[in-house]
Amino acid sequence: MHIRLLTSADTDEWCRLRLESLEQDPEAFSSSAQEHRNLTVPEVRTRLDMGRDSFIVGAFENQQLIGMAGFHREPGPKLHHKGRIWGVYVTKANRGQGVGRQILSLLLDRVRGIDGVEQISLSVTSTQTAAKTLYHSLGFELWGREPGALRVNDRLIDEEYLFLRIKSPSSA
Repeated sequence: MHIRLLTSADTDEWCRLRLESLEQDPEAFSSSAQEHRNLTVPEVRTRLDMGRDSFIVGAFENQQLIGMAGFHREPGPKLHHKGRIWGVYVTKANRGQGVGRQILSLLLDRVRGIDGVEQISLSVTSTQTAAKTLYHSLGFELWGREPGALRVNDRLIDEEYLFLRIKSPSSA
């Protein structure tokens, strides 16, 4: 297995795996498969080539993307000390093997090197027990829960919000 940052050269593989994630685990994501299908190739390439402050980490096995996680730093001056993890997914065949932990470890190491980022947030639906266990084991702490945050096939699903402080807050 090889883990690295994705680039626009990975557009096809990322699109394939992102669609799989949204179709296979619709309760895990606030985005839908239809929203993904509506993305244009230039929009996807932009996501994959965002630069130092926003990026996607992927795990490959035999040139096939088997897992991924994105990071986005908040752009505004009052929010620039924060970032958000999004789109975490590992194929069903590769779960339980530490792939998600390795992806997130690389992502967190990279974020720790970004000047000024002090904390990272993420959200996870209440149905994603394994993901919640992983996040907590990496030091993320629960700070809130939104009842009925998502409606998937007429089922309301709660979303939990977690954060990880990676650096001491800057004093003003």
